[in-house]
Amino acid sequence: MEQAQVVSIDTNKTRNLFLGLLFDSIGMLSFTIPFFGEFSDVIWAPIAGFLMTWMYKGTIGKIGGVITFVEEILPFSDFIPTFTLTWIYNYLIKKQNAS
Repeated sequence: MEQAQVVSIDTNKTRNLFLGLLFDSIGMLSFTIPFFGEFSDVIWAPIAGFLMTWMYKGTIGKIGGVITFVEEILPFSDFIPTFTLTWIYNYLIKKQNAS
């Protein structure tokens, strides 16, 4: 692998971790405002699904986007950190399985 590719992969890895933590935090904000918070999930769910497909290309992004949308749209399931779990799968578990 070339040096430029390694730097790009590490940059995406770090960027996706920070964005994932941010987006999971935004999704969990609905717990702070009773009743209004669950309504805000109607707006956040499609945005979160899109962001997942934007962050992770291919099958992981598509499946992750659907799971994220469903998790955000269902009431009282916002505590699941889908962005962080996708990062763990993509950069830790998948990498171990490839070795």
